[in-house]
Amino acid sequence: MEKVALVTGSSRGIGAATASLLAREGWAVCINYRVRQDRAEALVHTLREEGCTVMCRQADVSDRAQVDAMVRAIEEQLGHVTLLVNNAGIAEQHQFQDIPQEVWSRILSVNLGGCFNCTQAVIRPMLHAHAGCIVNISSIWGSHGASCESAYSASKHAIIGLTRSLAAEFAPSGIRVNCVAPGVIDTEMIQALGKETLAGLLQEMPLGRFGSPEDVARSVLHLALADYITGQVLTVDGGFLF
Repeated sequence: MEKVALVTGSSRGIGAATASLLAREGWAVCINYRVRQDRAEALVHTLREEGCTVMCRQADVSDRAQVDAMVRAIEEQLGHVTLLVNNAGIAEQHQFQDIPQEVWSRILSVNLGGCFNCTQAVIRPMLHAHAGCIVNISSIWGSHGASCESAYSASKHAIIGLTRSLAAEFAPSGIRVNCVAPGVIDTEMIQALGKETLAGLLQEMPLGRFGSPEDVARSVLHLALADYITGQVLTVDGGFLF
C-alpha cells in the first residue's frame, strides 16, 4: 500500500516540521495551506530537491467543498490518503465575556470542524482498504484548560473526545486514531503571548526549554508507525504538567 500523507496547516510550524519528517521518511506528502502559498511552495521546493515526493494544495479546512477538492487532487497526484494529520488550528486570547460570537464560531469551525471535514473526506478509502492512520493535534490546554483561551481549549478538548470515539469506531476496520497534545512549542503562534508571559512559562519547564516543532513531528511519526496503539493522547510538553 502506498504511503500517502495529508498534513493540514503545514506551511509552517508544527505542520511544516511534520510534513518534512514524513516526506523524508518515505511518505508522499500533501502540504496544505490556507493563505501562506509562499511558505508552502518554498517547502515543496526544498523537499523535492532532497528527492521527496510532495505537493501543496490550498484549502480552508473549515470549508468542506475546499477540503473535498483538495482530497481529489491528492488522489489524482499521489493516491488515496493513508495517513491524515489534522494539524490546522487557530487561537485567540479573550476574556470569556468578551469573546465575539464570530471568533468563537471561527475557532471551533477550524480546529474541530477541520478535523471533521478532513476525516470524512479521506475515511471511505481507508475503510475499504481496512487500513489507515489518523493523528489529531490537540493541546495540553485541551486536557487542562487555559485562562482567556476558552474557545481554543474547548475545541482542543473536543478533538480528544473525537479521537477516542473514532478510535473505538474504526478499530474493527483496522484504522488507528490517536492524538498528540503539545505543550508550549516554539512557533509563531506562541509569540502572541508576549515576552513576559513566555519568560514565566520557561521557568516552569522541567526540561528547561520550550518544545520545538520537530519534537511534535517525531511524536506524530511514532504514532504513524506504532501499529498497536490507538485511542491514545500523547502529551509532548517537556514535563510541564507533571
